[in-house]
Amino acid sequence: MATFRFQELQIWQEAIELTDALPDVADAAEEKKKFKFAEQLRGAVMSISNNISEGSGSFSNKDFAHFLNMSRRSIFEVVNILTIFHRRKYIDSTFYLEQADKLDVLSRKITNFRKALISKH
Repeated sequence: MATFRFQELQIWQEAIELTDALPDVADAAEEKKKFKFAEQLRGAVMSISNNISEGSGSFSNKDFAHFLNMSRRSIFEVVNILTIFHRRKYIDSTFYLEQADKLDVLSRKITNFRKALISKH
């Protein structure tokens, strides 16, 4: 089986782990008839790993860095959605804080990886 460059990246692996946990929150939101919230969360969380994988196929580090920036922006979107879910009591404080911490760490790792890519110019 072929291995793609992105599959070896720790940032992608961590992003994929988030896509395992957060769609359950979207499913719970759908049960409360919050379909738009659910779709927004699914799209944003998938965008994190999608942009890492898409960017890894770039021919230049500058282009890859652009996709990493998009991935990082998606993290901020996910945190915003989770904040709304928490304030609306769709998720509890413990889950919210755990996920926000994971997202913060991933954001920092993406930033550092992006800086390392850009410095290779």
